[in-house]
Amino acid sequence: MAELATIARPYAEALFKASVSDLDGTAVWLDKLAEIAGHSQLLQFADNPKVTADQVFDLVKDVVKSPMPVMAQNFLRTVIENDRLAMLPEMAVQFRSLKNAQGGSSDAVVYSAFPIDGAALAEVAAMLEKRFERKLNVTVELEPALIGGIRVVVGDEVLDTSVKARLEQMKVALTA
Repeated sequence: MAELATIARPYAEALFKASVSDLDGTAVWLDKLAEIAGHSQLLQFADNPKVTADQVFDLVKDVVKSPMPVMAQNFLRTVIENDRLAMLPEMAVQFRSLKNAQGGSSDAVVYSAFPIDGAALAEVAAMLEKRFERKLNVTVELEPALIGGIRVVVGDEVLDTSVKARLEQMKVALTA
């Protein structure tokens, strides 16, 4: 994984420097491209030696559907021509990390067994910001395997108050 991050870092840093005036807009189209580039069928198509870089670019552009800014098109062409399409999701992660560092915030993913309504999410976000002592960009992902409670991932820190985690702790305690 370190190799992937090492290769993706210069692209993310260059894009960050080039888009300082519109980091939020860049993050939106970069996330969209990263999601598309994460599909194995697209990567198989791009890896085919009979397929040209222009064909891959046109396919991705067609999948995006909405008009792409010139910077997005140039970035995508560069990534494809350098055979780095598979690394686009990691580039997006590193770009968001740079963007967050500049803004003094972090991304937080709250995994929950059940949907969380707006008021409850705002309350959880306020508690998490106090706990982690920084502004958080909170997103929620459903994970029914947790049974109940939540698991929060902020960078490399994990706060797990799920029923599943408690059951695992009890299992370890009983078998020790």
